[in-house]
Amino acid sequence: MSVKILIINPGSTSTKIAVWEEEKGLTLEDNIQHPPQEMEKFEDIPDQLEYRVNVVRDFLQGKGYGAEDFSAIAARGGLLKPLAGGTYQVNDIMRRDLKTGVQGQHPSNLAGLIGHELAREQGLPVYITDPVSVDEFNPLARYSGIPEIERRALGHALNIKAVARLVAGEMGKDLEDFNGIVAHLGGGISIAPLEKGKIVDVNNANEMGPYSPERTGGLPVGDLVKMAFSGDYTARELRNKITRRGGLLAYLGTNDCREIEERIADGDQEARQVYEGMIYQISKEIGMAATVLRGHVEKIIITGGIAYSDYLNSGIKERVQFIAPVQVVPGSMEMEALALGAYRVVSGQEMPGEYGEEVD
Repeated sequence: MSVKILIINPGSTSTKIAVWEEEKGLTLEDNIQHPPQEMEKFEDIPDQLEYRVNVVRDFLQGKGYGAEDFSAIAARGGLLKPLAGGTYQVNDIMRRDLKTGVQGQHPSNLAGLIGHELAREQGLPVYITDPVSVDEFNPLARYSGIPEIERRALGHALNIKAVARLVAGEMGKDLEDFNGIVAHLGGGISIAPLEKGKIVDVNNANEMGPYSPERTGGLPVGDLVKMAFSGDYTARELRNKITRRGGLLAYLGTNDCREIEERIADGDQEARQVYEGMIYQISKEIGMAATVLRGHVEKIIITGGIAYSDYLNSGIKERVQFIAPVQVVPGSMEMEALALGAYRVVSGQEMPGEYGEEVD
């Protein structure tokens, strides 16, 4: 019987659902949008669980699928405890940590919980692969400069690992033999040096690195402290300003890079300066990542939703191609990566990692 895997990947305002079949790949894929008036009913992300489960169940029933049709469920990994890259089976401890938000609340925390609710009647296994909290840091990468704060490994690990595996394969290598830099460019930006396939450093896209379409990236600490104690913002308002209303959106009133490039083509000099500033910061972060690898960089990979932009890619290449050849893999391979991670376990090619109270 052919292996068939259901894939679940929740976002803040939508839930991506796909079906992957052995020897066929993705045979069904959709991105279900959730009306704002529905999402506003929920005070916290965990409160959305029943609603999201029903949305996925109704979608599958409409397509003629039931849980009994699948070999396994592949779910997006959330903000779990730090753990090594790989595939893990969802268990009771993981479900607890996803509910409580052990490293914070994010829509991706819902994926394993949704999968569990759909799978338990049939006893299907539910797997996550390369969650946001993949931690393979070089010990030196943890130092922040203040003992009370440690740099955390939080980034777009799923797509970073997936495109690195793809490019390594094209080079005739296994991921474990690949040294390179992956720049994931989306609503948030993660730039990671990979040493022997491991993400040995990465900027936390919510707090560090380049500004992005809607996030500030790293900020001058002194000025941020002044804003925090100015009385003009609550903690929630300031966090929202940093993670959802910053970057291109703050400067130009839009997070749509296509619109900004149209404005540049029409002669908008402010749009050009701000956009070039983002390209400058991305390139600088790539340069810093090269020092982590002591210059032993085989490829620089540009990926993510805004990597479809020739303007952006050309600007980055101009600044960083002296380091290593640049390869563009636009978009996201997240759905395929989740399916393949589960498939490698289901087919016996890999053993799943065990998620417990302490995770190596």
